[in-house]
Amino acid sequence: MSILKMNNVTKKFGKFTALDGVNLEINKGEIYGFIGPNGAGKTTTIRILLGVLQATSGNATILGKDVWNDAVSIHKDIAYVPGDVNLWDNLTGGEVIDLFIKLRGTSNKNRKEELIKKFDFDPSKKCRTYSKGNRQKVALVAALSSDAEVYILDEPTSGLDPLMEMTFQECLFDLKKQGKSIFLSSHILSEVEKLCDRVSIIREGKIIDTGTLKELRHLSRTHIEVDTKKEIKDLEKQKGVHDIQQNKDEIIFQVDNENLGNVISYLTQFEISSLRSTPPSLEELFMTHYKI
Repeated sequence: MSILKMNNVTKKFGKFTALDGVNLEINKGEIYGFIGPNGAGKTTTIRILLGVLQATSGNATILGKDVWNDAVSIHKDIAYVPGDVNLWDNLTGGEVIDLFIKLRGTSNKNRKEELIKKFDFDPSKKCRTYSKGNRQKVALVAALSSDAEVYILDEPTSGLDPLMEMTFQECLFDLKKQGKSIFLSSHILSEVEKLCDRVSIIREGKIIDTGTLKELRHLSRTHIEVDTKKEIKDLEKQKGVHDIQQNKDEIIFQVDNENLGNVISYLTQFEISSLRSTPPSLEELFMTHYKI
């Protein structure tokens, strides 16, 4: 069941095209990753989904409602965490959390207290004393305390330490079990890799690929480390083999995934003693697209 949808959305600022025909579809109970470098169009996409910006053309819906015309109604069912949280200096973190919860019209005190404990957060301090990570915790506790249907998260773990990132990931898995839908924009590729069911890669305002990690892995190469009893000959002539290196007794190389089976079969004639293969990480996929 489709919960969030963007159909051929374009956004122009004067002559500059920030988004160019973006298509997205997020299903119920899905964690959807959205990755790209700064300036690729991630934040513009999120602002359109929140009803802050109006698309130049195309349309977007959340829970079947138009994100621009029905923005007020939609906001009752979504929770949002920005990557850069600005707070009121003279209020305490707890007061800000309570304010956000009150604005949503929902209150789950037990859930709020549980999250404050999980994130090891002191809500009694004034916001002006908080580090970036603690400001982020205010937004996370407020958003995750709400009983929303859709969570839109824009670089949500910015400023958090690794332990708190793990806590955040646990919270998202809990939401997924409850059938909630999550749109996660992040530059922390390992985070996206752990959490997301599907991923879209955006570049210069265009979606250049979408799929599960398994579907996207064909775009990259597998890292192979092999030791054989006989000397390997003509490996460089095999289709799909790249970057061959010798490390003591081991041969290290990259192979295009579509040619992986043929290359492994070729290696068997040299009597393999040990072989290690490592599938490409999301970071490697990302770098392939951007030619970094």
